[in-house]
Amino acid sequence: MRRIAISVATSTMTLSLAGCGVLGATGDGASASPSKGNDITVGLLLPEKANTRYDKFDYPIIKNKVAELTGKQGKVEYENADANASQQASQMQKMIDEKVDIIMIDAVDSHAIAPEVTKAKDAGIPVIAYDRLAEGPIDAYVSFDNELVGEVQGRTLLEALGSADSSHKIVMVNGSPTDPNAKQFKQGALSELTGHATIAATYDTTDWKPELAETEMARAISAIGKSNIAGVYAANDGMAGGVIKALKAAGVTSLPPVTGQDAELDAVQRIVAGEQYMSVYKAYPDEAEAAAQMAVAKVQGKDIQFDALTQDKVDSPTTKSIPAKLIQPVALTKSNIKSTVVADGIYTVADICTPKYRTACAALNLK
Repeated sequence: MRRIAISVATSTMTLSLAGCGVLGATGDGASASPSKGNDITVGLLLPEKANTRYDKFDYPIIKNKVAELTGKQGKVEYENADANASQQASQMQKMIDEKVDIIMIDAVDSHAIAPEVTKAKDAGIPVIAYDRLAEGPIDAYVSFDNELVGEVQGRTLLEALGSADSSHKIVMVNGSPTDPNAKQFKQGALSELTGHATIAATYDTTDWKPELAETEMARAISAIGKSNIAGVYAANDGMAGGVIKALKAAGVTSLPPVTGQDAELDAVQRIVAGEQYMSVYKAYPDEAEAAAQMAVAKVQGKDIQFDALTQDKVDSPTTKSIPAKLIQPVALTKSNIKSTVVADGIYTVADICTPKYRTACAALNLK
């Protein structure tokens, strides 16, 4: 079983590429054969709006980085599918028809989007899978180490319980079955939880919907008993919110530890208040900026720069050895809010410590 230490130190916003001369590299005759100048169009397809990160972080960061790398000549055409796979396929076809230079896609359904990925490839448009690994002839992939995310969640949940005890009953509220990341999160979590706790109920939650997670948790409480649930593995923060609503509705006053992912503002506030035990902070600037760098380098034919950005390899069900960059996640708890999301400029203390949370923030010396 793979074991990688959980990082609780300040995450870095700077990609570790400066040492090899990649950051700011422009390419020359020996390292690149530019196929296009700075006047490029990047098509960006993001999957849903329930998770606030896509509109609030990913899109603006990618847009700004593309502009920076192209002397403000490059642009990003953005579409969000709002968790509708058919709509995303239409959005991608539109970008193919418009002949964008490269497409970056975070797939709603990684399998269903494969025909559009093939169409893009046939049209000579490279495709980068962003955050979720789409099927089809993908040129590159950038995401976090998803199995490690699940390991971090599972391990931190066990730490919250205080000891490995197979009698501890855990409810697992996993992500969408159409999202390959969800399967990896689940696999990583199970690698930590199996043998150290009892999985008393498990659910795969369609489209990551918080309201479905709430319903599933209510069902688990009814079946297991509210006093018998030692902890809850919720795969992301939206669903963690639904889980906590169900626990409160059932009259649970001393909440069991609940995991999450994405470090959404509501979740950070729940952590401050002691309602949610942890989230997984994934430095979106690192992921988004790496994706923008990949896209520009690919379109401009800067092969050395592109290769330096994609030193990992991953396999999808349809394609082997896809060039990739996998970024490490961070366990976010009360102890490191200031050194992660605040230090990285994701949120200010004022964002977090609204009047409702001011007393809890003061107790954590969060000011």
